[in-house]
Amino acid sequence: MNLLKIAVAFFLVLVLTTCGKKESIPPAPEASVLAAPLKDEVCTTGKIISDTESTIDFKWSAAANAESYELTIKNLLTNSVSNQITSTTSLEVTLKRNTPYSWFITSKSSKSLTTAVSPVWKFYNSGLGVISYPPYPAEIISPTLGQKVSATNGKITLQWRGLDTDNDIANYDVYFGTTNAPAIIQNKLTETSLANVSVNSATTYYWKVITRDTKGNTSDSGTYQFSIN
Repeated sequence: MNLLKIAVAFFLVLVLTTCGKKESIPPAPEASVLAAPLKDEVCTTGKIISDTESTIDFKWSAAANAESYELTIKNLLTNSVSNQITSTTSLEVTLKRNTPYSWFITSKSSKSLTTAVSPVWKFYNSGLGVISYPPYPAEIISPTLGQKVSATNGKITLQWRGLDTDNDIANYDVYFGTTNAPAIIQNKLTETSLANVSVNSATTYYWKVITRDTKGNTSDSGTYQFSIN
């Protein structure tokens, strides 16, 4: 009987000791600070390979608790996206010249399910004989992709931000509708918002902005979908 009591007591102590232990949660990685190519840089050239391509050296800071980094690059003319993973804080990538791009870094760790994303920077990869740069695609501010919006008296406001390396944006064309190929509702708008757009509740809408500069160059924001509560 004494042996049984001792065994029971030992088991209770073991259970209490085990339950009292707290597993430590590995720290999540932090976001990197982007270094190059510079934000909104116009004359990025890199190592020229041909008239149409050059190699760009992307650089960023080491992030605390990160084991690897994912470099995401988007061609702002075609909206095509490439992703490359590295354990270093720099990466050379061959890109098309005479083309605007955006890029950002995602910090990752095998010890954490949480990732950290840097800000998004844009730059223009220059080419031969460029005397006029097309505007960057408009940055959609509101409504954003997948957003649920509450209308006021059946009206909403569309908002965006324009950016052009030549600072010669002339106007914007706004497309809006209930299909993923929306029709134009306002052309040659000089403001970066459009108020009093009529909407219906429980309806999905699509919209995009075409930016035009004084040389006739244009860029497409891409189509954004949102819904009305």
